[in-house]
Amino acid sequence: MTIKRNAEGYYDPTAGEALLNIMREERKKANRALVYICSPYAGDIEGNARRAQTYCRFAVSQNYIPLAPHLYFPQFMDEDSLEERSLGIAFGLVLQGRCREVWVFGRRISKGMAVEIEKARERNLRLRYFTEECEEVGTE
Repeated sequence: MTIKRNAEGYYDPTAGEALLNIMREERKKANRALVYICSPYAGDIEGNARRAQTYCRFAVSQNYIPLAPHLYFPQFMDEDSLEERSLGIAFGLVLQGRCREVWVFGRRISKGMAVEIEKARERNLRLRYFTEECEEVGTE
């Protein structure tokens, strides 16, 4: 597609190229892969949520779209209710199925994370392991 004329109909290839470049960049952003963010939540909820936000920002900086269900579902589900926590994990696993990779952050693997990692293995999703400082330390 080549835009050679401006809005008034005059020949203007420079503006046309600029618009095409903008459109290409927008398409690239729209085609970013989804990545599942796997990190602790329970325990130090405030600190763990803050770290998960950092991991999501890191994923965006790497040109991925982060999915972090443990930041989303506790907004309206009760983390202290065993039934709602189980439901939240199940919802998260549905979202994980839409992702290309699972990124695991930190040294400590919580019970919820262990479930997510096992499901990723069953699905043959690529697992990438990172430190809390977002340094990659391994893959599966």
